[in-house]
Amino acid sequence: MSQFIHLHNHTHYSLLDGAATVETLLKAAVDNHMPAVALTDHGVMFGAIEFFKKAKKKGIKPILGCEVYILSKGSRFTKSKDRDDGNDLLVADGKAKRKRDYHHLILLCKDIVGYKNLTKLVTLGHIEGYYYKPRIDFELLSQHHEGLVCMSACAGGVVAAPLIAGDYEEAKEIAGMYKNLFGDDFYLEIQDHGIPAEKIVLRDMPKLSKELNIKLVATNDCHYIKKEHAIAHNIMLLIPEASVNDAPDITNLRYGTDQIYFKSEEEMCALFKEYPDAIAHTLEITEKCNLELDLKTNHMPKFPIPADAGVSTLEEYLEKISWEGLRKRYGTITPEIDARIKHELDVIKRMGYAGYFLIVADFIKAARERGVLVGPGRGSAAGSIVAYSTGITNVDPLKYDLLFERFLNPDRVSMPDIDVDFSDAKREIVIDYVRQKYGEENVAQIITFGTLSSKAVLKDVARVLGIPLQIVESITKQIPTTQGKVMPIHEALESLPELK
Repeated sequence: MSQFIHLHNHTHYSLLDGAATVETLLKAAVDNHMPAVALTDHGVMFGAIEFFKKAKKKGIKPILGCEVYILSKGSRFTKSKDRDDGNDLLVADGKAKRKRDYHHLILLCKDIVGYKNLTKLVTLGHIEGYYYKPRIDFELLSQHHEGLVCMSACAGGVVAAPLIAGDYEEAKEIAGMYKNLFGDDFYLEIQDHGIPAEKIVLRDMPKLSKELNIKLVATNDCHYIKKEHAIAHNIMLLIPEASVNDAPDITNLRYGTDQIYFKSEEEMCALFKEYPDAIAHTLEITEKCNLELDLKTNHMPKFPIPADAGVSTLEEYLEKISWEGLRKRYGTITPEIDARIKHELDVIKRMGYAGYFLIVADFIKAARERGVLVGPGRGSAAGSIVAYSTGITNVDPLKYDLLFERFLNPDRVSMPDIDVDFSDAKREIVIDYVRQKYGEENVAQIITFGTLSSKAVLKDVARVLGIPLQIVESITKQIPTTQGKVMPIHEALESLPELK
């Protein structure tokens, strides 16, 4: 039975800050015989679903969370109107720097209510509170705090920061605010990475804990997996500001410590031997967090059936417009066409995808009516006569002997994929139509998460190390690019021994 669980961890989704990946974080938990582990990336939840799926597969309990940026006490934002108050810079060492108007806070999901609230907070932090960082405020947190466990975070946290600044009463007031909001789900976090500021926190946080009856919890601010990764992590931190002509000292650690790695249970218990309850409370929090996500049920959008359609169900309406389109496309309905359309409609009906076809057919029709060029159809969707008859595609599947089963069949678990091409210049017209019809809150575009290619990362690291560009380019030009995709470093090393 594990005595300690890591509840404060960052991966590469904490952009240019975390050097672990979801995979290596989970492997560390498995290797250290920990039955659970948390993901708390800075201000984002990009890794949440990947983490949840992979953790379940490895038999690890996933604790989804986030280290949010919350505005200082008394500060509020309203759709980022406070961005340009002209008072956001201070001068130190002859350089202008931003005032830091936020502190850190850890939020962990107890259940689906907490997950929905956390995604709401993170979303609003980016949409309404973004100013260098995706910030939230206490008022917003008060509205969306249910289902969440709250921890006071690191030395830059809501309670630790005023303690380090020497304002114990301020720290006490803030801790009281969070205690009133979260009750027994608020914990005062203690860390020890050998950083001088943390000595103040370790001195005063236990005192606050007793005065306010708030439990302590011990964490390690994990940004990489092994201690020996400290220099590599430091190089990553230096990427945004380094130049070949002014290469920094990579051994001068930005975080002032090499202790922000995934420590073993034994290391953590020894480090906090004076605070056994703070270690035990990691298990208490783990027991509170029992989020389950249903990733199998498809939640289909509702297509509004026209009032004059003369039918009452989506299946009936799809059948109606399919037959109408079929007669326009073919004129004479042969036994082959009749059998094919009936078979496809039956499969679509049984799999519950009538609304899906209707929505796609509707916005393609709307696009053409608005003068937007639409592609003829590509991929497996071109094998559907229903797609052809409803105007989704313009390719006759019978003429080219295309198979419907490649597109959709009852044995296939995944959703059918209809690739639609619109003119680049007028795509927004179609998106606006969909927003107006279904409501802006119901329409989203697919996220893309950009990572550095092997060539780009070599150039970035070389810049930090002060290696001249011509030298690193003599290396990167050997890495193959196929169909616009740069080969990953490990593959290039395997296939090109001379690259090593």
